[in-house]
Parts: sequence; structure tokens; C-alpha cells
Amino acid sequence: MEREMVDSTSPERVRNNVMRHEYKVLNEKEKRQMQRVKDDGLAMWDFLDTLGGSREVALAKTNLEQSVMWAVKHITG
Repeated sequence: MEREMVDSTSPERVRNNVMRHEYKVLNEKEKRQMQRVKDDGLAMWDFLDTLGGSREVALAKTNLEQSVMWAVKHITG
């Protein structure tokens, strides 16, 4: 099933998540925090791409994804 893309700071984000059944409405500060976590995560991801490919870089990317996920979960939880 293909999912429609929805901005992660939008209240419409609930349409894309099958696991979480209740959502906290984010205030402006929380929206900014979530956007920064994701922007900074992407900047780090892009930097890691410049290092070349290795098992270590792959592990760094995996752990970066986890870091962003847990930070967002904290903000939206």
C-alpha cells in the first residue's frame, strides 16, 4: 500500500501512522524542535555521505536514524 506524503509537523500526520492511535497536538516550540532534529539529522547524514562507504559509516547512519527517531518520539510523545 502506497502512503501519501504528509509534512511531519502537520496535524494530518496521523493518517500515515498505523501504530500510534492518539496524538498530541504540537505547539509551535515543539514543531520547531522536531524540525530542527530532522534538519540536523539530515545535515549529519549528508556529511556522512562525504566520508565514503564502509561498515562503520553504515552503522553511523543506522544509529543516526535511531537518534532522530527517539528524539522525535520524545517531542511528540
